[in-house]
Amino acid sequence: MSRLDFDVLDLDYAKEADRIAAWLRETTARTLRRRGLVVAISGGIDSSCCLALAVRAVGPERVHALILPERDSSDDSAARARILAAHLGVATGTVDIAPTLAAIGCYAARDEAVRRALPAYGEGWRFKIVIDGGLEGRINQFRLVAEDPQGAVHGCRLALPEYLQIVAATNFKQRIRKTLEYYHADRLNYAVVGTPNRLEYDQGFFVKNGDGSADVKPIAHLYKSQVYGMARHLGLPARVCDAVPTTDTYSLAQGQDEFYFALPYREMDLALWALEHGRPPEELAAALSITVAQAEAVYVDIGNKRRTTRYLHLAPVLIEDGMAP
Repeated sequence: MSRLDFDVLDLDYAKEADRIAAWLRETTARTLRRRGLVVAISGGIDSSCCLALAVRAVGPERVHALILPERDSSDDSAARARILAAHLGVATGTVDIAPTLAAIGCYAARDEAVRRALPAYGEGWRFKIVIDGGLEGRINQFRLVAEDPQGAVHGCRLALPEYLQIVAATNFKQRIRKTLEYYHADRLNYAVVGTPNRLEYDQGFFVKNGDGSADVKPIAHLYKSQVYGMARHLGLPARVCDAVPTTDTYSLAQGQDEFYFALPYREMDLALWALEHGRPPEELAAALSITVAQAEAVYVDIGNKRRTTRYLHLAPVLIEDGMAP
């Protein structure tokens, strides 16, 4: 058995791009019987890669890209999305979903929960949620980190009711976006492309009936670092390929590893690969320059997330089996 290192994630990108495009083309036309594909693009690497693969599969004239910002979205995200769409020659539609989110109480419910945790929070403040504990082998805890208008940083532990309300409110964002994706899919007789990578799909980092809802998910088998490699192979703009992964959900800039994963994505990719291939924590520890206890904690955290997010993967439960449509 060879020493564990990042080479295990190497991929023949030309061959894999052809395989995904052929599958996507066949699935769209034969299985789903749709004329093209709808992709919501955030300017992030996953949706960008999916858009490029969709174009490779069915051509730019049969791909419709959506840019769906709201008040907490980074301006740079939309700029990268427009650069990408122009690069690929894809028609786009842009809808600011903030008025809809405000109307259904997304921001009000979120801010009310934040104020319960941090009473000083108010107009002009920005915030994010960060995770703590998993790498040390402790139960994950969530903390609120907020910045006031003068730039001072405040933090506190989030109790479960406040955490759940903030997450429930912000999940409106993904669900409203998905509503618009399916509107355009119905209008054009297209299929909706889901954009999770393997790490997100395996660990349940998506919203049920939000960004987790789709007709096809072409990169759910690719590790995040492989998605970056695929994007570079496909010749996507540097602004896209060099973008740092963020949730782009909260008003304060937030990395995915801060909010959900125990490690930065490249290290999490290797940890997930190692666990799936039966490599002991001692090998992971050596590969990542962490302690064996920390490697064991990462493995436990992966298993815990799989168990607690299994619900997100489940189809509706029927009282009787065998009720095929």
